[in-house]
Amino acid sequence: MGMTITEKILAAKAGLAAVAPGRLIEAGVDLALANDITAPVSIREFGRLGAGGVFDKSKIALIPDHFTPNKDIKSAENARIVREFAREQGIIHYYEVGFAGIEHCLVPEEGLAAPGELIIGADSHTCTYGALGAFAAGVGSTDLACAMATGKVWLKVPPTLRFRLTGATRPGVSGKDVILAVVGMIGVDGALYKSMEFSGEGVANLTMDDRFTIANMAVECGAKNGVFPVDGVTREYLAGRRIAPYTEYSPDGDAEYEKTYDIDMSRVDAMVSRPHLPSNTAAASECSGVRIDQVVIGSCTNGRLSDLRKAADIIRGRRLAEGVRGIVLPGTRRIYLGALREGIAEAFVEAGFVFSPPTCGPCLGGHMGVLAKGEVCVSTTNRNFVGRMGHPESEVYLASPETAAASALAGYIRPAY
Repeated sequence: MGMTITEKILAAKAGLAAVAPGRLIEAGVDLALANDITAPVSIREFGRLGAGGVFDKSKIALIPDHFTPNKDIKSAENARIVREFAREQGIIHYYEVGFAGIEHCLVPEEGLAAPGELIIGADSHTCTYGALGAFAAGVGSTDLACAMATGKVWLKVPPTLRFRLTGATRPGVSGKDVILAVVGMIGVDGALYKSMEFSGEGVANLTMDDRFTIANMAVECGAKNGVFPVDGVTREYLAGRRIAPYTEYSPDGDAEYEKTYDIDMSRVDAMVSRPHLPSNTAAASECSGVRIDQVVIGSCTNGRLSDLRKAADIIRGRRLAEGVRGIVLPGTRRIYLGALREGIAEAFVEAGFVFSPPTCGPCLGGHMGVLAKGEVCVSTTNRNFVGRMGHPESEVYLASPETAAASALAGYIRPAY
């Protein structure tokens, strides 16, 4: 029996010739990741294990990004716990404020994720790195503590759903719209503890940033991971970023899939997810007329330079609609610098946006844009649960950077075309 991409990676990391869905394995970890919210819990559990030292100082990444720059005393104390642990353990990949960024933008940018690797993180959107052909999944902080000590993790091999992509997205439509259409189609539990494998001729028409966005939101379907095959686009992205050799995996011709979905990307509209579930999707045009108070462009889902560039092309030379607040969050320091050098930041600021340092802040209702009662936000983030970005009686519509930018200018939800 053949294997899927996920099954091949897990078999290799467990030292087995083959694995099948449902099998429990102990697998070697290539990267263990945590942030300023999840790392302090892991660090406390690590201390209780009595391990002393981490399994490999080069295979752990600690990135403060959620409440940094620190918003209050509690967040400052958490950041200090991470900082001191990194210093005591000699963690190589610790990123201090000013050199850090949103973790799921920073890790690929720094070349810390590669095809064929097994990556775990104490954050659900760790699945982002599946865009590079890795098995990447979120785990609990206790699981991460054990992995930091042993370099191993227990996993159950998930069954795989195949998403065959054809065609190419139309102008004003991008990878965010594709994944919103998928989440709407199968639901928030449609891939519960399953692998989502994206394949087909349409993959070649997706940029690397589109793939990051799609893999990032696999967890919004309940998936354990999302994964793409490695191709020329992947290799071009990795060139100059990764020195260590890596292994590319492709699915076998006789690999078994639980179900196959066919998606023609040329037929995908500009989409939004209406309150209060990512699966509550509709064409953006169907929500035209919904008045908005705030627009957020950024996050680990859509905070890369191409995302900001697409939004800035729509915004440039114009102003925010009266009564609308705009916030832009570049994913990393390098993305921030790129936005400055290309005039992207200038276009946003002149239009009336706040251009923030890299942070997860408003995505989880932490800081830098918390919503008040009754307010409505269009956001390029990944979740719109009740109270996700502030008051439980506020509302969040998820959208692409293009739709968010067009809506910011209009004062109500509208697609970019």
